[in-house]
Amino acid sequence: MTKINLVALGGVRENGKNMYAVEVDDQIFVVDFGLKYPDNELLGIDIVIPDLTYLEENADRIAGIFLTHGHADAIGALPYFLAEHQVPVFGSELTIALAKLTTSSHPDAKKFKDFHVIDEKSVIDFGNVSVSFFRTTHSIPGSLGIDIQTQAGQIVYTGDFKFDQSARPMYRTDLARLAHIGENRVLALLSDSANAESPYTNASEREIYGTIKETFKYHTGRIIVAGVASNIERIQQVLDAAAANDRRVVLTGRDVQKIVKTAIKMKYIKLPNSDILATTKDLKELAPEQTVILETGRMGEPLKSLQRMATSKHRLIHIHEGDLVFITTTISHAMETMAAKTKDLIYRAGGEVKTVSDTLHASGHANKQDLQLMLNLLRPKFVVPVIGEYRLLAAHAEIAHEVGIPYSHIFIPAMGDILSIEKGKMHNAGHVDAGNTMIDGIGVGDIGNIVLRDRKMLAEDGIFIAVVTIDRKKKKVVAHPKIQSRGFVYMKTSKDLLQESAKLVTESIQKNLDHKEFDWSTLKQAVRDDLSHFLFDQTKRRPVILPVIMEVNQNSAKRQ
Repeated sequence: MTKINLVALGGVRENGKNMYAVEVDDQIFVVDFGLKYPDNELLGIDIVIPDLTYLEENADRIAGIFLTHGHADAIGALPYFLAEHQVPVFGSELTIALAKLTTSSHPDAKKFKDFHVIDEKSVIDFGNVSVSFFRTTHSIPGSLGIDIQTQAGQIVYTGDFKFDQSARPMYRTDLARLAHIGENRVLALLSDSANAESPYTNASEREIYGTIKETFKYHTGRIIVAGVASNIERIQQVLDAAAANDRRVVLTGRDVQKIVKTAIKMKYIKLPNSDILATTKDLKELAPEQTVILETGRMGEPLKSLQRMATSKHRLIHIHEGDLVFITTTISHAMETMAAKTKDLIYRAGGEVKTVSDTLHASGHANKQDLQLMLNLLRPKFVVPVIGEYRLLAAHAEIAHEVGIPYSHIFIPAMGDILSIEKGKMHNAGHVDAGNTMIDGIGVGDIGNIVLRDRKMLAEDGIFIAVVTIDRKKKKVVAHPKIQSRGFVYMKTSKDLLQESAKLVTESIQKNLDHKEFDWSTLKQAVRDDLSHFLFDQTKRRPVILPVIMEVNQNSAKRQ
């Protein structure tokens, strides 16, 4: 009898970091391998990837990694696993090309070569399991859903998708293939929930292009377009709209330049004319009414780049009067505060702001009606909402119930939950280690909650350093404590506070020397505790306190 486990290693109750393991007997099929970009609480963190412990411990059981599309939330974590494990990776032509770009920038993973290009007609046989694919509509070509066919039924994973009846051929969903899958037994559906709360009809890409083209036509100054580097559809629209209005497009980031170059080479982006792309060196020569600047930011974060432009800190572009900043990406709820701050800075610099969402509901993800259509086409026995924060998964659960799926057949997993299917029934069968692995520079997973807490304290209340010299044998402080502070108080105007702090440090150390057996850690902790209470009483702040205690033998010093 076939035993099936579904394990959410990322991408549930959060935005991004999609990774799901489908276990069929002794084989593991991993669908998507993504990352997410950190929120403001993760100070200094570059990216966040799933905890890979479970996959590393079971690497010999992994039949393959199957990628739905080429965005970072589906491929970004690959280098951190492929550096150590030779597991075959499958995806469409463009998805694999972007996956290779991702791994090539990591020294330990760039030697990995086990990539396999598939398409919607491919069927891969793994004995008692076969894996096939179906075309979906998303903001990047080559997006595919995944159908894992087992003896007990089909496990279908949609990846990111929406329905757009006017989509161009390379973006068009294969509705006939979906209907065919639904005619057979779909045991479980793992479906995109990222836009499940929205009751609004998604604007078609033709409508979005019309808005972009009209914006370019009626603005007479420079236009700075903020978007996502891997949104190939939007980049094509910007190029076409610029050409239609006698403008040239300047790409300002390395990420977008690499992606555009790859997409042009593979004919997924078609240049409307030979000189549509300008270099940053051309900016001085281009008239404002001829200029479009495409800014995608570092690691897919255009808002931070826009803030640097507005405050004249960007290496190339400074926003000034007459500039229009056109935000063509949908701002997530988590980024609304940052988006508002960015808009304010742009207006202060003399620019204007327009977003696609001002007039259209633009999203690359399925809304309520799309999700209902997918459910009715596939007719699954069990539904597992994935890809989204909890409220979105819950909204998707309600949508599934509305089309006739019993609540008992709908499961909202937590990260690491094992959903087991046996004898035609699904139940929660336990938990595996799952969570976040934070990447900071070249460090992988070496930043934990304690370090983040210290960073937060440093950012909020600064650091307070007390340097003291003691003679342990004579049990006394031999040099008056020296106090240094950064980001806590202005030292020149806080002399009384610093003097009282130095006195308190001396008293705390002396008390410890007089009444306790000597222990370095106990001594330092006593100084931290006493200083912490005193500084909070005086300032209502809690800086990071760093006692530096040095030891000297005075008799030895005199002989020397």
